[in-house]
Amino acid sequence: QVQVVESGGGLVQAGGSLRLSCTVSGSTFMRYCMAWFRQAPGKAREEVARIGLDGSTTYIDSVKGRFTLSEDGAKHILYLQMNNLEPEDTAKYSCAFGVPVAERQCPTDDEYNFWGQGTQVTVSS
Repeated sequence: QVQVVESGGGLVQAGGSLRLSCTVSGSTFMRYCMAWFRQAPGKAREEVARIGLDGSTTYIDSVKGRFTLSEDGAKHILYLQMNNLEPEDTAKYSCAFGVPVAERQCPTDDEYNFWGQGTQVTVSS
């Protein structure tokens, strides 16, 4: 059974940094996709960053230049380094893990197979 566990959230002042970790266990998939999502109260869930099948990374515009994805593929750990945090980054951050939906296409949102419980990130002004 695949399990996804996030860690690293917390309370930080604006301008501070946090590093989130997403650890996946129990997977036997040779090809997979992983992404970080976030959801703030009263807002829709949004994909923050993803790592593609070719190892490329994609970010939403609001975090470009501030957030960085990295992966320890051998250990199935996905990191999200978040620098220069802003109050608008406050949300529950969740990690998603899934198999490709097509030869070269990663899932989007609800198409991901496995999700973690999430970790809260709160940025004070």
